[in-house]
Amino acid sequence: MFMTDETMGPVEFARAVEDRGLHSIYLPEHTHIPVSRRTPPPTGERDLANEYKRTLDPLIALAAAASVTNRVLLGTGVCLVAQRDPIVTAKAVATLDAVSGGRFVFGVGFGWNEDEIADHGVAMTDRRAIAREHMLAMRTLWTDDVAEFHGKHVELPPSWSWPKPAMPSGPPVLIGGAAGPKLFAHIAEYADGWIPIGGSGIRAALGDLHEACDAIGRDASTLRIVPFGTIPDPGKLEYYISLGIEEVVLRVPGGQAETVLPLLDEYATLT
Repeated sequence: MFMTDETMGPVEFARAVEDRGLHSIYLPEHTHIPVSRRTPPPTGERDLANEYKRTLDPLIALAAAASVTNRVLLGTGVCLVAQRDPIVTAKAVATLDAVSGGRFVFGVGFGWNEDEIADHGVAMTDRRAIAREHMLAMRTLWTDDVAEFHGKHVELPPSWSWPKPAMPSGPPVLIGGAAGPKLFAHIAEYADGWIPIGGSGIRAALGDLHEACDAIGRDASTLRIVPFGTIPDPGKLEYYISLGIEEVVLRVPGGQAETVLPLLDEYATLT
């Protein structure tokens, strides 16, 4: 759900999701939207939807959701890690994962909005390399008592950082994006799975994903594949099950309770 200051809030929404026996909540991120609008909307429409301009900070919203739930997973879909300071973000993620009892899922992405990315001092052509180093540096902060990282974009001298996430390896990291060799190389190297937006073309892409894992000696069967932003129908969900997929993130339109709750009721019948 694109959660904004004009939709259901995270506390009410999270309670509704958990009360209906649904599995997870994922929230997107945009730090801001420059008025310049040089970058066209990713939806193909002429004007960018208002929700992009009003998006809540997902980590803070998910912390509020964690405080009123006990079971539901809490994920970012996706967090724009190239635009974030990795030391501060590692601390926030570790804290959220610790206080939620290990329920956080770190969905990350590289970003599509060149205007937004540039305001963070990041060139569009560098965003994947910067995101990679940010993630590798964050993993050291999550896993090592004395963490350090030395790269082109991140320089971290030996450092202490607590709390640690609930799991010794850190929260699951899922990378969003379209299928392709660059994306799959990133997933194979430092992620725990793939968030294919919309969920189409997964079967055709599995061979390439497995090859990327084979190239570095990684077992592709350990990866989680989570179709994201899907509009469900029984045939589609059965198809995902046939691929061994265990979690699907269904699209919920941004709105107040009178719009959202009937749809959650409908989705609950699919579980």
